[in-house]
Amino acid sequence: MSVALRPIQLEFGVTRSEASLAYALTMTGFAIGSVLMGRLADRFGVMIPVLISAVSLGLGFVAAGLAGSLWLFNAAHGLLVGFLGTSAAFAPLVADISLWFTSRRGLAVAICASGNFLAGAIWPPILQFFFDSVGWRQTFIWLGIFCVVTMALLAFVLQRRAEIAATTETSQDPLLGSRKPLGMSPNTLQLLLCIAGVACCIAMAIPLVHIVAYCGDLGYAATRGAEMLSLMLGFGVVSRVAFGWISDRIGGLRTLMSASTLQAIALTLFLPSGELATLYAVSVLYGLFFGGVVPPYAMIVREFFSPKETGVRVSLTLGATFFGMALGGWMSGAIFDLTGSYRAAFANGILWNVFNLLIIGFLLLRDRRSAGITKIEAY
Repeated sequence: MSVALRPIQLEFGVTRSEASLAYALTMTGFAIGSVLMGRLADRFGVMIPVLISAVSLGLGFVAAGLAGSLWLFNAAHGLLVGFLGTSAAFAPLVADISLWFTSRRGLAVAICASGNFLAGAIWPPILQFFFDSVGWRQTFIWLGIFCVVTMALLAFVLQRRAEIAATTETSQDPLLGSRKPLGMSPNTLQLLLCIAGVACCIAMAIPLVHIVAYCGDLGYAATRGAEMLSLMLGFGVVSRVAFGWISDRIGGLRTLMSASTLQAIALTLFLPSGELATLYAVSVLYGLFFGGVVPPYAMIVREFFSPKETGVRVSLTLGATFFGMALGGWMSGAIFDLTGSYRAAFANGILWNVFNLLIIGFLLLRDRRSAGITKIEAY
């Protein structure tokens, strides 16, 4: 949808925020469906949700390509692409991979979570080429067929379950599975993580959803924006792996604090950027910074909650980040419609990023206090 934003706006004759609604509905469906798929993964293993995802994505993209109205296009994205499709292709996979590793769990989670970034680096120029060559409708239909064929075959690789790793795991963290992680109830910690996830990803969504349209508004070709999106997501792969390695050494909370701080800096750099070369440079920096934001949430869940709750807890937390992406994508379009510029949208994103930092800072203080109490009790 980042690449298709302007074509969809022109096709249906709608505003930028209305054209952004399909992305918002996809990510909202992504967030809600992730909880359902996480429960299915906890009970039956991750292969079943991925098979559901393969079929639903295929049907969703074909339906969107054939849609005769914007509401049908949006319905296909919200229900089939989001709720039943992409929801199984991220959070349940990340939760599952975390059960297979102990000493290098952060790196494993980061590599798994880099799959969508790798796709995001490869696909935008390809999609832009086919949009220009055969139109967005034919491109959507063939994309749906591709998803069904490739994902259904790959799903069977995931048949084996990580039952041994989940039941024999030993952790050096005395708070793992504690009734009061960080000195609060598990549901309170879950709520704070979800709010933090929404805040950081409202900020994250602005460049990822609107960079192609932003370049078009500045007078540059859409292919330039697609290239910048590829750069962000390509360097995001490097960032995710690097921050995964870091999280194994300093923990999920400290890694999240570092990555979120760097994301705020990169968003600020977009404000004065208008020259093509500068936008390319900031896109690279943004990729190197924002890629480490989401995976630490899964690490935090594994550090402070029981392994038996991994699927649903990780899905709830990451689902909140998807909802933040949905809200941020739509909100930025609405702010653009009101102001005629993306400057206010970037400023709004920076404020949400600061809110995220305040929550993570609070949790870090609780973590230090809880660690101190544990040492005193041990003594």
